[in-house]
Amino acid sequence: MKAIRRFTVRPVLPDPLGHLAELARNLRWSWHPRTRELFRSVDPGLWEASGCDPVRLLGGVPPARLAELSRDEDFLRRLGEAAGDLREYVTGERWYQQRSGESAHLPRAVAYFSPEFGITAALPQYSGGLGILAGDHLKAASDLGVPLIGVGLLYRHGYFRQSLSRDAWQQEHYPVLDPNELPLTLLHEADGTPALVALALPGGRSLRAHVWQAQVGRVPLLLLDSDVEENDRGERDVTDRLYGGGSEHRLLQEMLLGIGGVRAVRTYCRLTGHPEPEVFHTNEGHAGFLGLERIHELTGPAVGFDTALEAVRAGTVFTTHTPVPAGIDRFDRELVARHFGPDAELPRVDVGDILRLGMETYPGGEPNLFNMAVMGLRLGSRANGVSTLHGAVSREMFAGLWPGFDPEEVPITSVTNGVHAPTWVAPEVLALGARQIGERRTEDALSVGGSDRWDAVADIPDTDIWELRRTLRGQLVDEVRRRLYASWRQRGAATAELGWIDDVLDPDVLTIGFARRVPSYKRLTLMLRDRDRLMELLLHPERPLQIVVAGKAHPADDGGKRLIQELVRFTDDPRVRHRVVFLPDYGMAMAQKLYPGCDVWLNNPLRPLEACGTSGMKAALNGALNLSVLDGWWDEWFEPDFGWAIPTADGAATDDDRRDDLEAAALYDLLERRVAPRFYERGPGRLPDRWIEMVRRTLTRLGPKVLAGRMVREYVEELYAPAARAHRALDVTAAGELAVWKARVRAAWPRVTVDHVEASATGATAELGATLALRVRVHLGELTPDDVEVQAIAGRVDPEDRITGATPVPLKPVGGPDQEGRRVYEGPLALDRTGSFGYTVRILPAHRLLADGAELGLVTVPSEATGEAAGVLLR
Repeated sequence: MKAIRRFTVRPVLPDPLGHLAELARNLRWSWHPRTRELFRSVDPGLWEASGCDPVRLLGGVPPARLAELSRDEDFLRRLGEAAGDLREYVTGERWYQQRSGESAHLPRAVAYFSPEFGITAALPQYSGGLGILAGDHLKAASDLGVPLIGVGLLYRHGYFRQSLSRDAWQQEHYPVLDPNELPLTLLHEADGTPALVALALPGGRSLRAHVWQAQVGRVPLLLLDSDVEENDRGERDVTDRLYGGGSEHRLLQEMLLGIGGVRAVRTYCRLTGHPEPEVFHTNEGHAGFLGLERIHELTGPAVGFDTALEAVRAGTVFTTHTPVPAGIDRFDRELVARHFGPDAELPRVDVGDILRLGMETYPGGEPNLFNMAVMGLRLGSRANGVSTLHGAVSREMFAGLWPGFDPEEVPITSVTNGVHAPTWVAPEVLALGARQIGERRTEDALSVGGSDRWDAVADIPDTDIWELRRTLRGQLVDEVRRRLYASWRQRGAATAELGWIDDVLDPDVLTIGFARRVPSYKRLTLMLRDRDRLMELLLHPERPLQIVVAGKAHPADDGGKRLIQELVRFTDDPRVRHRVVFLPDYGMAMAQKLYPGCDVWLNNPLRPLEACGTSGMKAALNGALNLSVLDGWWDEWFEPDFGWAIPTADGAATDDDRRDDLEAAALYDLLERRVAPRFYERGPGRLPDRWIEMVRRTLTRLGPKVLAGRMVREYVEELYAPAARAHRALDVTAAGELAVWKARVRAAWPRVTVDHVEASATGATAELGATLALRVRVHLGELTPDDVEVQAIAGRVDPEDRITGATPVPLKPVGGPDQEGRRVYEGPLALDRTGSFGYTVRILPAHRLLADGAELGLVTVPSEATGEAAGVLLR
């Protein structure tokens, strides 16, 4: 029989155990080994059965056991130490607070918005890399003391759980999540009633949401939940599941995340006294509406839209995570228009102004589509991709927003992702580090970084490293067999036909891991291009391989499901099923077992479609070697000393099938000729000395780079601090002046011209170190020299006279305008590079409050008649 009502009965802890509730409600336990061990000691069996979730654990501990623990002096001592350590962690000075000389420039608080957060398997509010990255960002910010507030949605079904049918077709299940059984606290008003945020919908309806708080170390994470009694059925379902529903459903989710999220932040700060954020970080376009809400907050009789826009842009950072237009949410303009204006949301903002922020009004765009990433870029004064290569791809992809500028000048920088090492490094690896350099120094190395601490890995004996690797591999073998057995039982197999699982994988065989989402570009089945050759590698009599694969396809992606089915049918083959397995229901709990146990982490996307990819980073921190296409983070940090690069056929292949064939063949060759021999080759001490040395170099040279702590420090220094300074400089008065200036410049720009360019005499060649004297005559129309910067652009030129590696050189005005209003600019141009060298000139808008010279997307260059790029050959 089914219950007609469900509610949660919380345990009553004896007074001496009160700190257990405090520890369970702060998610720092998910990455703090001593706190996890404390909870495990409460009841080891129940700890495992609860999925290592302290809230579920405490809800199931018998009263007799709690009474016993309340009298256990050793347990109470450890409990007191853990509680004291947590208090010191959340209140003490950390990296951010210790930057006393720069504190005036740092933001008092930062609001970080994301549609998903992967903090722990006990809070399943993520689907893949975007959410895991967001979770690692919050944890690293906490470790560093960055005053961040996370903002997301609480999905009552989370993301789907995955299983397989008998014929290997992906099945989706959506378990109901009760927030009262999760490590969450409902935000209440001072009078004890639940805090509510509300959005106005067309037709006089409202979308209301409660605000749940998860405490991620020092960082509060606010999650909005529309499943409240005040809503109608349709509105209650807005936060039903992650990435579900049609266009309007997704639009409402993103309005609630962005608009409702800002309102939740305001409510939280009002109720708790937390400093109001000076910087708002939009993690992918899903949260882009947060800028509109902040504009609406400022807009009124005395403040127009343009002024509010400039004030909001100054303190906004936008991060794009997709390298393909198809990965961006886009909505029909009429759908967006219907949800805004006097009869719906943001009534003080004209619908036309809202639409202009997101419409694809540039060459190659779809003029009737509202693009969330485009809005994010137009609402953010600072933008970044998530690896060096992805930054370049993003500048190409969005170049239409800055016409007249070369892609490399598009104002999108990059901060390469990192991973939160305390979350992803196996306890056994931590223990080895603690023995070598001490527990506290190991924790600091993983959370804050510092190459000096990582260099200590060089002193760890080869035998210890190899024993560790075999231990982790053996644990993975046990985990795989357990999960594979459960999977086959779900597929309908009887116990009697599953005896073969006891022989699946071998703790002494080279183990390769491949786990990620399953869109087509990640090429789950590239390894199957030549099945006979793959079988030879798996079953090699002297140097066998074994492969563990996991991944989920989006519920609506039948193509991805077919890829999973194809792979699983191969793994079902009795000839190879002991050497290659597919594990369903990939998530954080599985990943934390998978990364440490693999010797090699495989990644073979279509280059350059992997924005960053962080799974290989997590594997590397556990001593795995990467075998990957040069894409995402591997493109910038690969070295032959600690991994292998799969050759790509970007320009050589004529079609996708031919490209896959070529790259699969290259993968097989690497595995057969370089990877497997290196693993099985033994030195004088019967150890794989050269393999161990690659592991050591992975840890010492890659380790400090791939940390989320490094990533968050770069966000603080390169994006958050400049955005905070700009936010403070652009109060409403300054923002109004900037808005008026921009309008004046845009109106006058068509009449800005370069009339003539001349240089001191030079022939076809010149000597290195020589200087050209440039003289440029320009017409500024109604603008003045204070409104512009005239630049010489110089560098090497290619055969088509395109300047590469350009260096801008400001030129200075000489005297006033002539009778025709023309002005002369002059300046020296140093010839500082040999080879084919060229220059041109251009005019840009200039203002002290602009974040970048390309911000307005306006540039004037010489006409063909005036003088194109001139070139000389330097000797």
